Amino acid sequence: MRNILYQLDDKYLEMKIMDKVSEFIEDRSDEMKETLMELLRYPAIGPDNDGDGEMAKAEYLMNILPKFGFDKIDRYDAPDDRVTSGRRPNIVAVKHGVTDKNVVIIAHMDIVPSGDLDEWDTDPFEPVYKDGKIYGRGAEDNGQEIVASLFAAKTLDEMDIDHKNNLKVMLVSDEETGSEYGIDHLLEEGLIHQDDLVIVPDHSEKNGRQIEIVEKSALWVKVTTHGIQGHAAGLGRTINANRVASRYLLDVDKRLHESFDEEDELFSPPVSTFEPTKRELNVPNVNTVPGTDVQYYDCRILPPIDLTDVKEVFEKTADEISKETGAKFEIEYSKEKETPKKTPEDAEVVIQLKKAVEEITGEEPGLVGIGGGTVAAHIRERGIPAVVWCSNDEMAHQSNEYAHLKYMVKDCKVFVNLVMG
Repeated sequence: MRNILYQLDDKYLEMKIMDKVSEFIEDRSDEMKETLMELLRYPAIGPDNDGDGEMAKAEYLMNILPKFGFDKIDRYDAPDDRVTSGRRPNIVAVKHGVTDKNVVIIAHMDIVPSGDLDEWDTDPFEPVYKDGKIYGRGAEDNGQEIVASLFAAKTLDEMDIDHKNNLKVMLVSDEETGSEYGIDHLLEEGLIHQDDLVIVPDHSEKNGRQIEIVEKSALWVKVTTHGIQGHAAGLGRTINANRVASRYLLDVDKRLHESFDEEDELFSPPVSTFEPTKRELNVPNVNTVPGTDVQYYDCRILPPIDLTDVKEVFEKTADEISKETGAKFEIEYSKEKETPKKTPEDAEVVIQLKKAVEEITGEEPGLVGIGGGTVAAHIRERGIPAVVWCSNDEMAHQSNEYAHLKYMVKDCKVFVNLVMG
């Protein structure tokens, strides 16, 4: 009976501590908002998207990190001569606990371009706060979780909580364009270990009801169609690359969906997706038949479909249309990533995160797969379990992107709960 009472007392004490933690974090919501708004003023766009990288944002973070109570702050920059600084920054900040166990939170500093400014109601790099939301490019993806993780450290420090686990926050570059200069660089440095509890706060939905444990395979395809340029009035022999490319788009789309129609309810959507996306400018004037057309495809493919089979459909379709029309095709694959094995449902990080989310939100999250790519896939490739979780409205890459202040506060509470153990 005495042991039961001790257990009840311990549970009651934990609940009281978490009540105080919640109050502490909520009292700092204005400070969290201001920190995020300042962070969003730095357009950390990588060189693959015609930007100059993440250095300015990283230097801002390095200036403010000491006030959050971390015990150790290090830089692991990757050389990249395409940016002015010659480096792509990566920051690793640690708050020590009473054991050697690490809770690793990985958020990314880089963002995507703003896109068509006419689609924005505000300047994407002059953040605006309205109705509980912070608007700006990179607000949800991934500024919200950078700030939530920093304030988790601040909470542990200022409340002087004896927390079981170490908190290791990794702020990485290059997530949006491949991660070679970001998480891959940190993995090569040996900074993530098999028994770490690795959380990538880069996908979920309202109330954080989803924990992602697997991603679809990814294939990015560039299809260049070569015809013969000429006058649009038919003066001389032409092969209209625009028309041939349009036919190719429709044919390959139909064949891909027919060939790979498997479903898996773990994913949303539960099917493979094959989306034609970017299309390059061909001719500048209306009265010229274009001789070249360049089209891109983003394919997110269910495991265990083999990417070789998908590539074969792209190539066979091109061969057939080439024979019929006389046009020539070049097919290039700029991203080709087979999905690694999913994080086991009974992995410690899954169990502990589900517990933390349920204790904070009152709801048990489900396990899902996604089509988007995160750095978790790179970690799983090394055989290290990793999960993806946060709370958001899935505004990533959209115009008028925003972060919910209430989500940022709540996610900070979950991180603290998880680190306390």
